[in-house]
Amino acid sequence: MLRGWRRAAAACARRLSGPRRRPPMAKSKFEYVRGFEADDALLPNCWIVVRLDGRNFHRFAEQHEFKKPNDDRALHLMTRCAQTVMQELEDIAIAYGQSDEYSFVFKKKSKWFKRRASKFMTHVVSQFASSYVFYWKDYFKDQQLLYPPGFDGRIVLYPSDQNLKDYLSWRQADCHINNLYNTVFWMLVQRSGLSPVQAQDRLQGTLAGDKNEILFSEFNINYNNEPLMYRKGTVLIWQKVNEVITKKIKLPKETEEKEVEVTRTRTKVVPLHCDIIGDQFWEEYPEILAEDS
Repeated sequence: MLRGWRRAAAACARRLSGPRRRPPMAKSKFEYVRGFEADDALLPNCWIVVRLDGRNFHRFAEQHEFKKPNDDRALHLMTRCAQTVMQELEDIAIAYGQSDEYSFVFKKKSKWFKRRASKFMTHVVSQFASSYVFYWKDYFKDQQLLYPPGFDGRIVLYPSDQNLKDYLSWRQADCHINNLYNTVFWMLVQRSGLSPVQAQDRLQGTLAGDKNEILFSEFNINYNNEPLMYRKGTVLIWQKVNEVITKKIKLPKETEEKEVEVTRTRTKVVPLHCDIIGDQFWEEYPEILAEDS
């Protein structure tokens, strides 16, 4: 009886003292297989960019009846997922997205997961994909998710700040080129009654000026007046934001709690739709490239 009481007391003491460390893994003759694991540590002192793209998203967009040439629901959903990635993972300085892609830039000095490429890739893609399914109903209220979306990813290292700025400029220039083409293409299909093949033939060999002229002369559309989100994509940065919240407090000599408004400052992921090719953006937000940020 006494022994049983002592064992129970010892077990209780162990629980109260907190979690125990996991014992070291026992060695076995099979442990040699760990030697096959490749060292995938990324080079130090380089910007780490993880870019993900929707897998077979043309088919996904058609089956889920995305609006052409741009579907605000889909674009806002992509941004919501990217915000979740930035909030959940460490050391992301800036992100840029357009259409069905998003690029996440990790700090040069990041030591997250010992800079293992596989960890960066899998965490970003899995967090983004699960968020896409989780938040789908918030943006596509009347459209059922017919099947899980897929995303692939890649990692590229950029050794200098200028390399990184050029990369982001390339993605924004790609956004403009694709959106201008898609805007004209779908106007020719939806409003002029051309077939997709006919619209493609019509635009073959045209330059940006030609496409702008078609939009203005045939559809009375000034491309420069199209929403910035379509033309420039979405930039995600960290910013300090003042929030007003209602809080219950009990004042001295008062018997009941009262509700008061309190302003607090929080650092949040904020979406911007602006030009990042010129110098103005980087001069306005120098902390993005600061090594000690």
